Amino acid sequence: MMNTAADIRILPPGLKNQIAAGEVVERPASVVKELVENSLDAGATRVDVTVERGGRGLIVVQDNGRGVRAAQLELAVTRHATSKLRNFEDLSAIGSFGFRGEALPSIASVSRFTMTSRAEGADEAARIQVHAGELVERGPAALASGTRVEVRELFANTPARLKFLKAETTENKRCQDTLMRICLAHPECGFSLTVNEREVFRLPPDQDVAARLRGFWPPAVCEGLAPFRFERLGYVAHGVAGAPATAQSRGDRILLYVNGRPVQDKLMLGAVRQAYKGMLLSREYPQLVLFLELPLDEVDVNVHPAKLEVRFTEESRVFSTIRGGIVQALAGMRDASSADSFPGHGTMARAGSPEAREQYDSIPSRSGSHAFREDAPKFPSYREYQAGTVRPVSMDLGPGSGSRDSDEGAPGHGYGHDSGFDSEPADRPGADFPLPATRAVPLAGTDYTYLGQVADTYLVLRRGRSLVLVDQHAAHERVLLAAMRQARTRGDSQPLALPLEMRLHHSEAETLHELWDGLRDMGFILEKDGPDKVLVRGIPPTLDAGKARECLADALASKARTLDDLWTMMSCKTAIKAGQPLAVDEALSLLEVWLRTPERDYCPHGRPVVVAWNPQDLEKLFKRK
Repeated sequence: MMNTAADIRILPPGLKNQIAAGEVVERPASVVKELVENSLDAGATRVDVTVERGGRGLIVVQDNGRGVRAAQLELAVTRHATSKLRNFEDLSAIGSFGFRGEALPSIASVSRFTMTSRAEGADEAARIQVHAGELVERGPAALASGTRVEVRELFANTPARLKFLKAETTENKRCQDTLMRICLAHPECGFSLTVNEREVFRLPPDQDVAARLRGFWPPAVCEGLAPFRFERLGYVAHGVAGAPATAQSRGDRILLYVNGRPVQDKLMLGAVRQAYKGMLLSREYPQLVLFLELPLDEVDVNVHPAKLEVRFTEESRVFSTIRGGIVQALAGMRDASSADSFPGHGTMARAGSPEAREQYDSIPSRSGSHAFREDAPKFPSYREYQAGTVRPVSMDLGPGSGSRDSDEGAPGHGYGHDSGFDSEPADRPGADFPLPATRAVPLAGTDYTYLGQVADTYLVLRRGRSLVLVDQHAAHERVLLAAMRQARTRGDSQPLALPLEMRLHHSEAETLHELWDGLRDMGFILEKDGPDKVLVRGIPPTLDAGKARECLADALASKARTLDDLWTMMSCKTAIKAGQPLAVDEALSLLEVWLRTPERDYCPHGRPVVVAWNPQDLEKLFKRK
């Protein structure tokens, strides 16, 4: 700390430029971004980038744009000099990428900088050289057209900045990622990148986004992308969205753009997460390239020195437009998959329909919370199979797969050793529900056949020549959530003879106030008993007192903030559990309702409900090909 007062003085130009460089030029990738954006603003249709030693040694950006007149080259490396703004009103409708007039002087102040340009109609090109912010040379040069910028020895005169750079391979990768993001937003322009004398990519002009992505992302990712275009009140969201099944643990393949400008924006990310809600785990991220187009005067791009952040005047419209576009893409994926994976996406019962409610009421619960309705679909029970009153449906195992046992169809017997299935010993301890693998049961109205239960957790089905596994807990969760959404504000409740008393932390009391109406809609009857205590006098009819207390405690611990979060929590606590044996009729009833449930491929937490293998997949697993 200074002990004496210092005189106020104006900073020298070189120091001002270096301070500006600290905001604009963070690393070599920042230089690539600023120079390429200048090329695009100059109308270039071809941009070639060269990087050596991670950008420390050399960065070259050459384009075929309009160029800069010789008399203005020196002005181009002067702070706050730009051709892209004329008056104050231009700031409210910025359509160019570089407009502050800081990039070139900032870069030149921390490097050996050479700029060669030939303006349209000029007889020859001109060049200037700047070392550490000082002009050292200017004069004529040779260049066919456009502009060529060379940046050598970046940060050589500011060694403190050099030590914060990462390894050469890391900085090369960042330069590549930066150029890739720009390439995707400008398919009309051709690009190339050369790193350490090796050409990394060369993209022709006039490609679409999907074609460009195939040069950067793996084929398995690109094949799962669905295009979308959604318009709302003059705002347009378009791009490609990845299937939830291809989600990854990092968010580096979520690319966001506003009017062609790469951005990082929490509002836009929030809309993306909302669109994928219920399909991804908390640490999973989808692949997405999203372009948002909106009027220039409704977005402020002058928030961040590097122009990575933006501010919107109509945030709710931005949110709904982005969410609508991605939901459209995801709906298209489900429609496309319904024909060749799981039937029902196109004809499923809506969650709010009476049919969905009837289906929910027909789902059995091992604890007795849900009884079968009188009019619910009835399936033969396992005891009927054991008694021989129902003819078992044989599995189609192909020619020569029949059992050698003469009484293979008799109750209590399996297919024999040739089939690969052994009968369940009737006297096995805990064998209340013997494995029903010996009785294949078709699901009414579908092309599925139920084969049995594995590990008291997974329901095994056959569909055509494919093998399908369904997680019983995840499937029941999805069914229950759909029914809760349908019931919405019914608020059915079962009163308690003795109220539950719960002590509250002050933060829990605030949360309870926020969730009060939602909890009432779910069926909780609550009564405040002072500032730090609540009495629970009624609970949802699908919960016992212990589960109700647990559900309410979780909600007040800030795990739930919306009614939908509460439904998700309660569906998890109410659903059939993993490790719980199911009788044949219970499994069949669950599967029938699940097949008619919206969004059935994922549980409310985003885990997959179902996995399937076709014959080709099985051959790969067994290394037959």
